[in-house]
Amino acid sequence: MPDAASGEMTTSLAILPVTTDELWESARALRHRVFVVGQDCPPDEEWDAHDWPTDQGETCRHLLGLAGEQTLAVCRWRAVEASGETWAKLERFAVAPEARGRGYGRAMVDAAMADARARGHTRFMLYAQDYLRDFYASWGYKASGDVFWDVGIPHVKMTLEA
Repeated sequence: MPDAASGEMTTSLAILPVTTDELWESARALRHRVFVVGQDCPPDEEWDAHDWPTDQGETCRHLLGLAGEQTLAVCRWRAVEASGETWAKLERFAVAPEARGRGYGRAMVDAAMADARARGHTRFMLYAQDYLRDFYASWGYKASGDVFWDVGIPHVKMTLEA
């Protein structure tokens, strides 16, 4: 199926929850490649208490996108409290540079939202890199607040209530 943004064909992406050490290592390697190496994010800013193994499936759900045996996309979501309500906060979306433009980012957002909905969430938030504002707006996310800097990259908080 063509990717709406690029017109390129989308190769099938299998998306599954990270439930084993092997899958976690694949997710970790891609996040390291995209964020630590590609975006110069300090490692101590990339990894936090919600990462494997202590909180996987408890406070956080990681999802991995595979095409064949290749890890090409990753994300996570977790429940957070804001303004007295529980939100599903979508985070750490990464697509391998060589796989961009194939609709994998869109597939990962859809999967994260579906996974959170299956666990009862109807409110979503994310901190989007500012250049991706329109990408997330295509789901109905709305910017909330001013642009802020995180690890040297401009971001904007975006929310969606379904």
